Amino acid sequence: MCAGRICDESEEDSVPEERVAGKGLSRRGFLRAGGVGVVGVAANAALARQALAAPAAPTLAGKVVPLEHEWRFGGPTVPGATLPGFDDSHFETVSLPHSNVRMSWHDLRPPDFPGEYAGGKSPYEFISVYRRHFTMAPNERGQRVLVDFGGSMTASKVTINGVYLGEYKGGYTPFSFELTPHIDWRGDNVLAIEVDSRRTRADIPPFGGAFGNDPDRVRVDYDTFGGLYRAVSLRVVPHAFIDNAFARPVNVLTDERAVEVRCYLDRATDAPLVIEVELLDGQRLLARSSARPAPGEDGVELSLDAPDVTLWDVDNPYLYNVRVRLREQDDNGDPAMPIHEFATRIGFREARFTPEGFFLNGHRLQLFGLNRHQIFPYVGNAMPARVQRRDAEILRRELNCNMVRTSHYPQSPDFLDACDELGLLVWDEMPGWQYVGDEAWQDVAVENVDAMIRRDWNHPSIILWAVRINESGARPEFETRLNDLAHRLDPSRQTTGAYNGSQPLRADVRGQNDYRDDMTTLSPPRDLPYLVTEAVGQKRPFGPFDQTYLRTDPVADQQAQALRHAQVHNAAAADQRYSGLVAWCAFEYLSTRNSIHDVKTPGVCDLFRIHKPGASFYRSQVSPAERVVLEPAFYWDFGEKSPNGPGAEAMISSNCERLELYLDGEHLTSAQPARGSFAHLAYPPFFVDLSGVDPAQPLPELRIDGFVGDARVVSRSFSPDRAADQLLLEVDDPQIDGDGIDATRVVFRALDRHGAPRPFVTGDVTFTMTGPGELLGENPFQFEVAGGAGAVWIRGKLGSVGRVVLRAAHPTLGTKQVEVTVRRIP
Repeated sequence: MCAGRICDESEEDSVPEERVAGKGLSRRGFLRAGGVGVVGVAANAALARQALAAPAAPTLAGKVVPLEHEWRFGGPTVPGATLPGFDDSHFETVSLPHSNVRMSWHDLRPPDFPGEYAGGKSPYEFISVYRRHFTMAPNERGQRVLVDFGGSMTASKVTINGVYLGEYKGGYTPFSFELTPHIDWRGDNVLAIEVDSRRTRADIPPFGGAFGNDPDRVRVDYDTFGGLYRAVSLRVVPHAFIDNAFARPVNVLTDERAVEVRCYLDRATDAPLVIEVELLDGQRLLARSSARPAPGEDGVELSLDAPDVTLWDVDNPYLYNVRVRLREQDDNGDPAMPIHEFATRIGFREARFTPEGFFLNGHRLQLFGLNRHQIFPYVGNAMPARVQRRDAEILRRELNCNMVRTSHYPQSPDFLDACDELGLLVWDEMPGWQYVGDEAWQDVAVENVDAMIRRDWNHPSIILWAVRINESGARPEFETRLNDLAHRLDPSRQTTGAYNGSQPLRADVRGQNDYRDDMTTLSPPRDLPYLVTEAVGQKRPFGPFDQTYLRTDPVADQQAQALRHAQVHNAAAADQRYSGLVAWCAFEYLSTRNSIHDVKTPGVCDLFRIHKPGASFYRSQVSPAERVVLEPAFYWDFGEKSPNGPGAEAMISSNCERLELYLDGEHLTSAQPARGSFAHLAYPPFFVDLSGVDPAQPLPELRIDGFVGDARVVSRSFSPDRAADQLLLEVDDPQIDGDGIDATRVVFRALDRHGAPRPFVTGDVTFTMTGPGELLGENPFQFEVAGGAGAVWIRGKLGSVGRVVLRAAHPTLGTKQVEVTVRRIP
């Protein structure tokens, strides 16, 4: 196996533990060198964020060739499909990321679905085949050629020109194979991958378990999907090249601040080499160091002084660039032209969990977050960079989170890049859910953790390595093995795992999934670093995990979600021994378990990333100086699901100091924040009695005015009159790239005449589109099933430019349109 490193066909599937745990740390030892800062640091944080590190510029002896386009997808594989002479002319031409099937956003399986082990198949569960033809340039001959896969769900058998290279087991971590000995330098090369997406692969995390006494149901709480859903690229490199580099800031809070850079070499030559490392603020050089590894040396550690840098923080996520260059020595022993380059971004920060809470750069910070699945409608995991990054923006800027847990697997590198840029802290989690398999299964899990850490170790947003299978039983030897691996690879970060019982802690920080019957309280924290990693979810107070939060559920149930999230965060903030709380969860996701129409609904946003009433609490936890929020956790609706309206304890989430409520212009009541019940929240919710409305009489319009001091800072109105309802159509981005990959979301909602959401709507939304775009979504779209809200995505066609016009029509809400410009890519 070959997680996060290079494989060749001579390797066996099961790698000895010492190679997994200590690969590159050194078979022959690391050479150490030091460096001195040479330039003062720039003070402009905006400039630093704009001048982000990019991949190394292609040179004759080192370049990356993206293999995003011109893949031939054959659907279910057939005998001979990986051979070079196989006729693939009838295969579909696709670009990456790619899902092996296009799906509905709901009802993926029939109602009588028997379960995977009983022969039932989710639509994505099959072995598919992808083929990619390519040729090599004449001047690249004599160099090494590797293929890098960002992620393929779930097991991948790779063949080049008919030569089988091996199978990689794991759907969420990167892997590589060396192609050099098998390249045809004069003609066509065929890279073929058979991707096994069956959930019955019990040899690969997270699979292998079964629910209780029902062996026909795979014990995984979320759909896993299939296909080549992350990037694939070729690396053309010299015989010696930089395989990876870990740039680790040290002594961050002292005058001895520095960055230690561990450079990993892959060398098929003992030619004399020089490694240079530079620290840059944008393009401005701050420090440089160099070293000359001895023949056979496979790693070098260099240190760069950095006394005057700006610290990375949640409110000022200042980023720096680190550039590593590899040079050969000339005949005089002097460094010659660079033969290879590696670039990455870092941030200087200290993150520590203690029994007294979490401290970022020496200051206590209450962690306030949500769990995230990277599951999307229509294509599962296979959304492009813009869409993955958008999730981070929603969490940080709309839901005001300062932390996210990547449940329950390593997530998109594009998402993590956005977390670095936005100041969103990350719990980075290994693949798995409750089940731990045999020794061979555990070896695969160790490979997955190794690959996760090596891929992600330069992200300043990541503050914890979650190296325990979520909610698994105690496995002392396995847990110790994973914890030790993480510490060997990265001594700078603490380790953790999510527990759902009293299992002994075998990591640095205890993550506790805390589903209480009484959500105004939490389990008492231990006298150790402690973080609540799940709460609320679908737990019914004093009941089972069967609570749903559909938009079409009774309004009282939807309002209860906002209340319960406010309660658990208030409880976590009441005692500094809780480092904080990361609730379950941000977005709905597709699942076979405890789901409605195959959609599991604990998200405070729906599957389309549209806020539900539960999101109102999170939206209100921001200073009114930054953004004034007034969000009822209810709908002003008097229909079948709420015949008497919002009730006597109607919750309003706001960061205002006082609310004034009016019915048809007549003053109803004044409201103050419920500080008595929510004393530990910065902005407690408001509760008002709206039970006095007689549904048998003409229904009044509601108006809520919000005040800060004596100033009215916001006013919102809500209409009961459905005759004036309207259709909203809104696009996230006005421009996308015409690369056949880039996409942007288009949200459509039923609103009242004041712009407030209307959930109980019938009729379909139909779309027509003109211009150089492709629609990702259902057409027509069943508004009633989704509760009056949904989304589609527009993807620009490859090589196209121009204007896409999307029109949406509803039989009673009318017609709206949006425009997106598809721009030329370089």
